[in-house]
This record gives sequence, structure tokens and C-alpha cells, in this order.
Amino acid sequence: MNTTTLKIAVTLVAVATLATTGCRSRKGNNAAGNGYDDGDMTFQTLTDDETGLALTGEPFDLNRTPATDVAVQPVYFGYDSFQLPAEEVAKIQQAADILRQYPSYVLIIEGHCDERGSNEYNLSLGEQRALAVRNYIGGLGIDPQRIQSRSFGEERPAVMGSGEEAWRLNRRGEFAFYR
Repeated sequence: MNTTTLKIAVTLVAVATLATTGCRSRKGNNAAGNGYDDGDMTFQTLTDDETGLALTGEPFDLNRTPATDVAVQPVYFGYDSFQLPAEEVAKIQQAADILRQYPSYVLIIEGHCDERGSNEYNLSLGEQRALAVRNYIGGLGIDPQRIQSRSFGEERPAVMGSGEEAWRLNRRGEFAFYR
């Protein structure tokens, strides 16, 4: 199975899972229920077709070199949420600034989850987290063709173990820049 087919299969499983089970919690969402509320600013959830963020071509990491000269700390999320916490938005703006400073660089945003929840649910939630960051960067004027997203669900924890401290550090979106 090639990478594109795998991504489509994961996305279809995630959509089917959400359609049949729904989210465990909608706590913290704004009035529109779209999960993008960071204080005074509200963002609307859009599909890939509406934002122009649909993936085209191969994943950046297959045909580019990692840009090890730049780094941005991960964006951390609340439990069972893809809402962008207000205190994390500066990191996303920093990633956009790097893309502006280096026009040849591209970015993969990786969504991650803690160990709780099924594999399918966590893959879906990880994708929602990556897309939330991706949509925000796109809204900052960065060319959508320079941004890709992927979900690792619970498969690549930043910290091993159980308990709130480990879980908190594993609920994240990571930035991987390539040249």
C-alpha cells in the first residue's frame, strides 16, 4: 500500500469512527461547536476542499531534507480536544514566521495523542489536532501547498508512561520543517 493510499484509508477509518461514535466530549468548544475558541478569537472549521489544504504529491519527508537549523516547540492540547489553547498560538505563529523567512522550506504538522482511547479514535483526534494547526497557519497567509499534516495517534509518545504528566506531554502537534 503506498503512502497516499494509506493516508486515504486512515482518513476514511477516522471519519467512519467519528460518524459512528462521535466525540467523547465537546467541553470547551465555542458557540458554533467547532472547537476553535481561544478567548476573543473564534475560528471556523473548514474542510480541505474549502481551504485548499488538500495534499497533493508525495509527503515532503520522502523527497526533501529535514531542516535542522530551525525548530518550534510542540503545541500541547487538552484532553480529548483539538481546540487550540490560547497560550499555544504563539508557537504556531513562530512556525509561520519561519516559513516566511525561508520561502523554500515546507512543513509537516504531526498530530499525536496520549494512550487513552482506541487506535482509530486517536488517529482521528491526532489528525484533527494537526489540521487545527495547519488551518491556523494557512489563515496566517502561508501557501497551503507548503503545509502537510499527518497523524500518529498514540503510536509515537514523547514520554513513556501513564499518568497526567505523561499524557499532557503526549497530546501534541509537532512541527517538522523540510528544505
